[in-house]
Amino acid sequence: MEPQRIEPITANLGTLGSRKIVSSRLLRTKPIDQILADAEHPEHRLKKTLTAWDLTALGLGAIIGTGIFVLVGTAIVGDAHRPGAGPGIVLSFIISGVTCALAALCYAEFSAMIPVAGSAYTFSYATLGEFLAWLTGWNLILEYGVACVAVAIGWSGYFNKLLMLAGLELPYWATNPPHWAGGPEGSIANFPAAIIILLVTLLLVIGIKESARVAGLIVLLKLGVILFFIAVGAPAVNADNWKPFMPNGFEGVRAAAAIIFFAYIGFDAVSTAAEEARNPQRDVPIGIIGSLAICTVLYISVAAVITGLVPVTQIDIHAPVAEALSVVGFKWGAAIVAIGAVAGITSVLVVMMLGQIRVFFAMSRDQLLSPGLSKVHSTFGTPHRATILTGVVVAILAAFFQIGEAADMTNIGTFFAFVLVCIGVLLLRYTKPDLPRPFRIPLMPFVPILSISACLYLMAGLPWATWIRFVVWTIIGILVYAAYGMKHSKLAHRPSTVVRIHDEAGSIHDGG
Repeated sequence: MEPQRIEPITANLGTLGSRKIVSSRLLRTKPIDQILADAEHPEHRLKKTLTAWDLTALGLGAIIGTGIFVLVGTAIVGDAHRPGAGPGIVLSFIISGVTCALAALCYAEFSAMIPVAGSAYTFSYATLGEFLAWLTGWNLILEYGVACVAVAIGWSGYFNKLLMLAGLELPYWATNPPHWAGGPEGSIANFPAAIIILLVTLLLVIGIKESARVAGLIVLLKLGVILFFIAVGAPAVNADNWKPFMPNGFEGVRAAAAIIFFAYIGFDAVSTAAEEARNPQRDVPIGIIGSLAICTVLYISVAAVITGLVPVTQIDIHAPVAEALSVVGFKWGAAIVAIGAVAGITSVLVVMMLGQIRVFFAMSRDQLLSPGLSKVHSTFGTPHRATILTGVVVAILAAFFQIGEAADMTNIGTFFAFVLVCIGVLLLRYTKPDLPRPFRIPLMPFVPILSISACLYLMAGLPWATWIRFVVWTIIGILVYAAYGMKHSKLAHRPSTVVRIHDEAGSIHDGG
């Protein structure tokens, strides 16, 4: 029998072959064992120091902040783009909370199975392919980056109000962006917003454990403030203020649910820190589900008290929680809530920046972004380059620009990531059913399917302008991937040989 002849392919593959190569590049997945191995590489290994409490505190630190202290006012009253929910804001919080809970279960299964940095980006890379993983990471950058800018600007406003209560006031030119960026005439920059970003950057460079400890202390403070608000405000609630319960019908409730979804964003940041957990298989699910459950109960309580204290027409959209107490005569209580708001927003900034940095770190480690961003500091054990880059860029944006409708942009990027994570966990159950799963989603596959449906439903309630910006951002991401990521990806450099095998009958087969 004549042996087979093996002939390497060296000729032009032609149009069809080129299309197959491009398709294979877009759909290539990163094996889970390789993901775990990369996380243990000495140059990129992060310190494993976080406990279940640390992770829960990070979740609470990210979730309780701008959403409940600021955005709840807009969600109740409404704006030019959408109707308000009125007292029906309680239902809006339940809808958003259930949507997040469904997605949180999917995150918990993935995080326990693949406990590495990168969150939804890493999960998508393991299941949906490199291209969708890139788009997920690109939109996580949008989620965290825009959120950090918006939170820093909100922090600056509350900080200035506290100074005013103390008899001090910063000049307007130092607390607003320049006139060309929409600020008042003569303003230079929002210096407090930039300064708080740089201070948080320094904290994150020093270490994740230190950052989690600071976040934990702030969490205790703002939990105390929220419980104080509920305890003081509940006896003064007037049930007549809850009528009509849904002044704009269920459409108002749905529109409010889409914007206050921002109030829940943060539990996914816990999964970005999974690589730094001591016992990620147990502690990460606890951190994700625990922080989300606590916040949902608090949010519903706060929303009920606010709308019971003050008629919808009198709610202050800029500081609704503090002003609600002020309107009913608790001026001292309003000052305490304002202090809690500043603390709460600070912890949100810490965790949001942590999430942004860990996504940069993971994408850099896969060489979809510059490899230099994944270098870990020899002393602090943190990705200092990615941290400094993130801090400088966010500080500049917060100082010189006004980010309108930032919550909507953050939300749509998050919805997109949630949908892909839910699809990924479904696929992995059926393609690799034997993989160890320390935490398993109950009622499979109904939970991921319901989560996808709920996310798409709320996405549809966002303004068209937000969708247009989202599409533009996504197109830019595709161009960046085509120009850099596709060529430099670590998976692109894995050796592969394409050969032609000639059998005795003269037939030709492709082999590898």
